[in-house]
Amino acid sequence: MKLKLLSLVCLFSVLVSFSQDDSKYLDKVKDLDITIETLYGVISGEKGEERNWELFNYLFKPNAKLIPSGKDQTGTYRVRYMSPQDYIDTSGKWLVDNGFYEQEIHRATQTFGNITQVFSTYEAFRSKSDTEPFMRGINSIQLLNDGKRWWIVNIYWTQESKENPIPKEYLPD
Repeated sequence: MKLKLLSLVCLFSVLVSFSQDDSKYLDKVKDLDITIETLYGVISGEKGEERNWELFNYLFKPNAKLIPSGKDQTGTYRVRYMSPQDYIDTSGKWLVDNGFYEQEIHRATQTFGNITQVFSTYEAFRSKSDTEPFMRGINSIQLLNDGKRWWIVNIYWTQESKENPIPKEYLPD
């Protein structure tokens, strides 16, 4: 009986800690606009400024993917599949060492039921004070609203190039 009671107390403690942790960032995923704003904000920062990787991970559904695409050395378009942790491991240090600000300049959104697809055009800067971006592209962001919050399911992106300019319909007027 004591073992059963101890197990229940432990289970209750775990559940309470999960619910407390869940509410820590709940305001960052309560609507679509705030979720996208949080995504851009959490990866952006000045050189030497640490990112909030706990918040970054909180944005994503388990098994979510980040999928950059671009040409390889032979000119063939390729994709790479990363988990949020893979992204942190491969890009986190670079973001801090170099400074990186990514800002959304245009958005096209499609929603059906609880799923949403966002084509989010971005510009990237090394510092908030920069006036010219060093890179532009489009993030294709798939999201799920589970009735309580928004989750990022995937982010699939490519950078703009001379051969692949961003179409007018995905740029600000």
